[in-house]
Amino acid sequence: MDLLCQQRRHVTSVSWPVDVDNRVNILVRAAAAAGERTSRAELLAALVSACEVDPERLADVLHEYRRLPSGEFAGDEDRDDLPLVRPPGPRRITRPA
Repeated sequence: MDLLCQQRRHVTSVSWPVDVDNRVNILVRAAAAAGERTSRAELLAALVSACEVDPERLADVLHEYRRLPSGEFAGDEDRDDLPLVRPPGPRRITRPA
């Protein structure tokens, strides 16, 4: 059986507010708290896959998003109930001075 999560990848570029980008990081940390090892890309793919194709509901979600005040997620970065997750990619090597 072929799985959706194993299909060929398509790279996309998304431009969105910094607070939304930070929110994705928090959601990855929340998944880690539930024992899931995931990436930002996999999490976003899962969220898009979970959405129903319901025009009215999508319109409601868009309207809710457009009314969110700046700073809505301000306290997210300080959540100590979520584990820290190392970002993907090579680790930076710190050299003694």
